Amino acid sequence: MATELTVADIRARWNEVLDQLERANRIAWMAFFDGRLESFANGRLTLDFSDPAKLAMGHDYREARLRMAPQLASVIRDIFGISVVIIEK
Repeated sequence: MATELTVADIRARWNEVLDQLERANRIAWMAFFDGRLESFANGRLTLDFSDPAKLAMGHDYREARLRMAPQLASVIRDIFGISVVIIEK
């Protein structure tokens, strides 16, 4: 039986995910680069974007992330061989 992928497994290769995303679409990379991986369960990867919102001149790429989540999911599928749903906290 194959072991289940964990959030720690994804974290260990997150820079690789982001690098591949940047090569495919720099705007998508900008939308996701500062997200923190919070959890992964039942095919749902939860990313926390609360830090940028704490700054007075913070940036909010929520709309871009909604549009570009399929691109991030595609990169994750390429690297890990699994389908995920991206959830924003």
